[in-house]
Formats: sequence, C-alpha cells, structure tokens
Amino acid sequence: MEKFELHILGCGAALPTPHHFCSSQVLNIREKLFMVDCSEGIQMQLRRSRLKFSHLNHIFITHLHGDHCFGLMGVISTFALLGRTATLHVYGPQGLREIFQPQIDFFCQGMDYTVELHELDHKQSEAIYDDRSVTVYSFPLKHRVPCIGYLFKEKEVMRHIRRDAIDAFGIPISQINNIKAGMDWQTPDGDIIPNHLLTTPPDPIRSYAYCSDTMFSPRNAELLEGVDLLYHEATFLQAHELLARKTFHSTAQQAATFAQLCHAKKLLIGHFSSRYEDADVLAEAQSVFANTIAAKEGLCISI
Repeated sequence: MEKFELHILGCGAALPTPHHFCSSQVLNIREKLFMVDCSEGIQMQLRRSRLKFSHLNHIFITHLHGDHCFGLMGVISTFALLGRTATLHVYGPQGLREIFQPQIDFFCQGMDYTVELHELDHKQSEAIYDDRSVTVYSFPLKHRVPCIGYLFKEKEVMRHIRRDAIDAFGIPISQINNIKAGMDWQTPDGDIIPNHLLTTPPDPIRSYAYCSDTMFSPRNAELLEGVDLLYHEATFLQAHELLARKTFHSTAQQAATFAQLCHAKKLLIGHFSSRYEDADVLAEAQSVFANTIAAKEGLCISI
C-alpha cells in the first residue's frame, strides 16, 4: 500500500513542558506532507523527524490560539532562507490573513516564494483541498474562538492486475489500466474474461480526522463515520468535566465516547494538560474505547 503515515511533533496543551511540545502533526500521504497546527518549536521537531521540508506545501491551522500557530512564522521564514520557490498554502479560520499577512510583509520581504492564506468558514463542512489521491474536508469544532477540524480521506484506487492473467490471456500493456478500472477482457476468439478473474480488490480507502480543540459534541460523528484513525483532544480527566466545559475542552472519557459514536477504528488522544500523567489520561479513555493510544513526540503511526 502507498504511504499514509502520521507523525506527532507536539501533543501538549497550551503550556509547553519538558515532556511535550504544543500541538502539531504531519501527515505523509504518498510523500506529500500535510501539517496540522504549527506550534512554537516545531521546526526542531521537523528536523528530528527527518521529514523533507520541500515536500510540505499545505499547513492547516485549527484556530488562532498561540499554542496552535506560534510556530507558523518561523516555518515560513525558514523556508525562505532555504531558497524555497514552491507556493505554500496555509488554511485556517477567519482572521488568518489579518494576523499573518502583516508579519509576512514585514519579516519576509523579497522571498522567492508565495504564501497563500486561505480563510475557511468555521460554521460548515466543506471540501477545501483535492488532488488525485486525497480530499481534505474542514468541519466545525466547538471552542471559545472559531475552530476547525480536518478530515483527510483517500480517493478510490483501481483494482490490482494479476500478472499471471496478463500472460495467460495475452493482454497487451495498453489495456492494463482499462482492466484495472474494471473492464472485462475479450480474447481474440471472442471469449469474455470477467474482470474479477483478471484483478484483485483495490486497497481500502483510508482516512484520518483531527479534532482539537473542542468541547464534546456529537454533531460531527456522521461526517467521521468509520474513520480509520481519529485524533481527539483529551485535555482533562472526567473528574474535571466542569472545567473542561468552562474552557471548551474535552475529557478523555468524552473523547473515547465520541470515538464510539463515529465508529472509529482507532483513537489517538492528545492535547494533554500538564496537571496529569499521560498514563492516567490514557487509562480513562481506554476504559471506554479499548483501541486508544496516547500521542507522544516522535510517534509515527502507519494508517
């Protein structure tokens, strides 16, 4: 299968600690890199991950709180120093241009590439990026400021050709893509060879959803139905549910409950408050949704 990997660069809440950087991740889909959130210090984490800066062309910001976007200007500036020429696309809620365009104009005069700032509607779900292998959807999250979640979903791929069938039926190379797309084959004698004898099923479509920061809200469960990997913030333990509600965050139990609602195959929790041990947060989530793992810096998950 083609590469579909998630790299955790930071998974802490607003206060950086010796154990965690603030929120940032990179999704590697067929060697195209998509960053979600860009917190302070993330350039060092990118270096440690050995991901190729030149393959990162799209950055998705969930909301305009500093622990999710303070690293963006540093990344933009470093790309200029590295001689980047390819356009960098940055997506985020309304206010993105107001905050970052003046900084780009001031700090990055004369750079050889363009930064396109795309402001999104934080009140509805929509397709915001599309190429031949993946579509990215935005969807509303429930936080103190306009906040957006992101769903990365692979497109359907063609069936796999059986090499032995090519030889057995003398299929020319020019017809292989047609057969992979579902066409039957007619032999020179007029016999019809059904497609299922010539091919094997395609790879399953994979998906990844990112939900941070947000209160518990079941409204997105239908959109994320059956997602392969769900990242959901788990800032608090259930004992502090009132504090979670007051600050528009979620508890580990609520993150796990949401994973159940959308029938996620696996749950990844993060955005950990510094008041807890990660193991305690993980245990609470696993008591509700067993297939839960905790984010940590340097973790790479193959989807």
